Amino acid sequence: MAKHRILWIAASAGWLMICTILLCMPGSAFPESSWLDHIPLFDKWVHIGMFAIMTFLIGKMTMALGHSTKKTFILIALLCFAYGVLMEFVQHYWIPYRSFDVWDMVADGAGAAVGLAVVLRCLNR
Repeated sequence: MAKHRILWIAASAGWLMICTILLCMPGSAFPESSWLDHIPLFDKWVHIGMFAIMTFLIGKMTMALGHSTKKTFILIALLCFAYGVLMEFVQHYWIPYRSFDVWDMVADGAGAAVGLAVVLRCLNR
């Protein structure tokens, strides 16, 4: 069981680090144009995916640590969303060629909600 816990902790920490790196990369690190630009709202789908995975992994880690209340999972989703909001301010004030985008925050919240729904579904199994 301890190995199971360590796996979820490592996955959660690793995903949080990957997200932080991606969200803190300067805008100049991304290509100006790509085939991905042809996918409608691609950037928003990326945010939804990032935060759904983040909320899910942290929720599963919390389950593995023995904390399985609905309130705990809602708090996790809210904290993931708050992290997304914070990162928008970080991008605006400290990351070159990145900007503040309210719609990114909406996508972050939507992703956290999706992750919460999946974790709650896992809990009910």
